[in-house]
Amino acid sequence: MPTPETPSGASSDETPAVIGRRGSYAKGVARRREILDRALEVFRERGAEGTSLRRIAEAIGVSHGALLHYFHSREQLLLAVYEHAEAQRRDDPDAPPVHGAVDTLVEAATRNVHVPGLVQLYSTLLAASLEEEAAHGGPPGGREGTAFFTERFARLRRDLAGRLALQQAEGSVRGDVDPERVAALLIAASDGLQIQWLLEPSIPLESTLEEFAVLLRPAS
Repeated sequence: MPTPETPSGASSDETPAVIGRRGSYAKGVARRREILDRALEVFRERGAEGTSLRRIAEAIGVSHGALLHYFHSREQLLLAVYEHAEAQRRDDPDAPPVHGAVDTLVEAATRNVHVPGLVQLYSTLLAASLEEEAAHGGPPGGREGTAFFTERFARLRRDLAGRLALQQAEGSVRGDVDPERVAALLIAASDGLQIQWLLEPSIPLESTLEEFAVLLRPAS
């Protein structure tokens, strides 16, 4: 669930693939963004559980056909809403600057839990994509939902590994650990803690994640 920004020197020059139809012209691109902005507002107000594509269209204030022009299913729209929420956080000019790998996770997880239902949406979409993949067979990542999460995890691992390598060069992270393996462990810890937080909101999410900074600190 983390959404790190790429630090100088980290290798992450990819942009996430567009979910659904982008729009052929500037007006269509702007219309798609307007729909996602409104859909995100509705999601924050009502959540997504049990909401059909037609009811989402009504709540957004567009026709069912207009929504289908950009998104062919409810699941595709919800994937796009989640990616849109992440993009807003990445591009937020008021977001505090973060550089270290652990700081990035802490900042992203903290912001996630302050958007009602966002962590639950993430968990639901990920589980649904895995179930769809298992039901239809084929290579891993071959379907849209699974491809989205596969690419997302790969991008996050590269980003965090780049941050960790920079911190090792600066001397703020111990040098006897593999950045790529630690990046995968940090993502697993962040996702797992956020799922635990869904079940028990009293879990100290921020301070627990910050323990990794202690574990990765070079011995004095």
